Amino acid sequence: MGSRKTIGLYFGTFNPIHIGHLNIAHYFAHHSNLDEVWLVVTPQNPLKIKKSLLADYHRAALVDIAAEDYPRLKTCRVEFNLPQPNYTVNTLAVLQEQHPEFAFSLIMGQDNLDNLHKWKNYQWLLEHIPILVYPRITSVKDPESGHDQAPFNGNITRVKAPIFELSSTFIRNGIQSGTDIRPMLPEKVWRYIDEMNFYK
Repeated sequence: MGSRKTIGLYFGTFNPIHIGHLNIAHYFAHHSNLDEVWLVVTPQNPLKIKKSLLADYHRAALVDIAAEDYPRLKTCRVEFNLPQPNYTVNTLAVLQEQHPEFAFSLIMGQDNLDNLHKWKNYQWLLEHIPILVYPRITSVKDPESGHDQAPFNGNITRVKAPIFELSSTFIRNGIQSGTDIRPMLPEKVWRYIDEMNFYK
């Protein structure tokens, strides 16, 4: 029996996916123990309708376009078929049932790890799922606390991925105001957004 393929799950609204997302996903796919990274596109919460959020299928299409040149990156739409609001722990249960041949890990920024205690069934996640953490400049709120130690026990690995403090909000605002934000997006993603008049 060969060992199971390891899949990193990188959740986001990807509204839109930008070079920061792409670089983090690519880094984990090539500089960690993962075989693939799945970009899990989070659906719109029906209770929190945001005008700035593109329809689910458009955001997933942009992720498809961004990932198509990178064989170890895949778009994952599993949450589109789950009841809302959805929780990561439920998504993992569904994926583990659908793909018993894969071993899943979670990829998250330090800011998410700092708030993990607010997640549904976070203890189960810590006990059962390896968590790979990338640094965020914005997560260092308390210089006293430091981030060398996880605030809880679990299979947590910090990965020195490059830091891209780039926000989708900044990109959306730039598009709306007519600023040239092309270097912040994969070229094909920019072309698609431009052709479809998204965020204008």
